[in-house]
Amino acid sequence: MTREEKIKLYTKLVDSFHTIELKGNTIPYTSLNGHMFSYLTKEDVLALRLPEEAIDEFLKKHKTTLVTSYGIVQKNYVAVPDALLKKTGELKKYFDISYKHISLLRPKPTTRKKKS
Repeated sequence: MTREEKIKLYTKLVDSFHTIELKGNTIPYTSLNGHMFSYLTKEDVLALRLPEEAIDEFLKKHKTTLVTSYGIVQKNYVAVPDALLKKTGELKKYFDISYKHISLLRPKPTTRKKKS
């Protein structure tokens, strides 16, 4: 599957949640309150941030791994297999779990200066 096809499927997934916006030009991602919870890696792998209790189940069920970026294993992000990326309806369940998990975290302080 090409990067463009993956971006289309990722966009379709994000668009199915009316309160979430896809951001980023070179690395498409989603975030809430300063916390990123999904992104498409440079290697064209959809990374999804899940709560600790959901990671093992996801890894076993979908026979996948944690995301490795720049040689570092990201312990909170699972690699979404292409076969699951094609199944927006099934993937929505995990995307929703990710969104709800992130919504429980305290907002990160902004680094932008407020306009006076």
